[in-house]
Amino acid sequence: MRAMATLTENRPDSRRIVVVLTTGVLLLTVFYYFGRPAFYNTSGLPDWFEARIGGRLAEYPGVLAYAYWGVTSIVLRVLVPLGIVVWVIGARPAEFGFRIRGVMVHAWPYLAAYVAMVPVLLWASSLDTFESYYPFYRQAAEGGLAFWVYESGYALQFLGVEAFFRGFLLFGLAPVVGRWPAIAVMVVPYTMIHFGKPMPEAFAAIVAGFLLGWLALRSRSFVPGVFLHVAVAVTMDLLVIWRIS
Repeated sequence: MRAMATLTENRPDSRRIVVVLTTGVLLLTVFYYFGRPAFYNTSGLPDWFEARIGGRLAEYPGVLAYAYWGVTSIVLRVLVPLGIVVWVIGARPAEFGFRIRGVMVHAWPYLAAYVAMVPVLLWASSLDTFESYYPFYRQAAEGGLAFWVYESGYALQFLGVEAFFRGFLLFGLAPVVGRWPAIAVMVVPYTMIHFGKPMPEAFAAIVAGFLLGWLALRSRSFVPGVFLHVAVAVTMDLLVIWRIS
């Protein structure tokens, strides 16, 4: 047993696994407690920001919580993992899916996935569980500034989701444990962040996690997944707003 432990500790790949998974769970925990709108709304930050920004945003109490959500997602899910990639693991960002060049040739499966999702979104938006859940910020249904501030924060949050799950975790593990084991490991926490949402969405996250993971490794980039994720989420919001208006 001791010899096996020593062998594992001495393998260079084991360090990468430990760094990726340990960083991952720490960032997930910090983001859950300090990065979400619920923390912003109870932290005293609304009074501080609104006193300095004021203007028309004062007409939409709570909307800045979603801008905060987007910014913390960028910091904790994009910038901190990038720092770990470069300064701790010693890899290039492109090796972790931070790649734009050449990804357009892989865009068609993402477009096909979106087209396939539209009928599902039409059906889901008609259900009470989804209609009462989306959009998260109900005043976004009024359109105008409230809609754009909310959706901008929402979109930034998805950039963080894809960079973290389909970038840092997936590309961090795949060269060591293999493609499908890495996807499976990534799907576990990805599905868990959907707990509390409508049950069909939580189960759909399992399928989406595997599909987006496979597509990210195929294109060597998580970037197209950002556009797909944002498109699906905004479409759901718009369909619900259309139904309740």
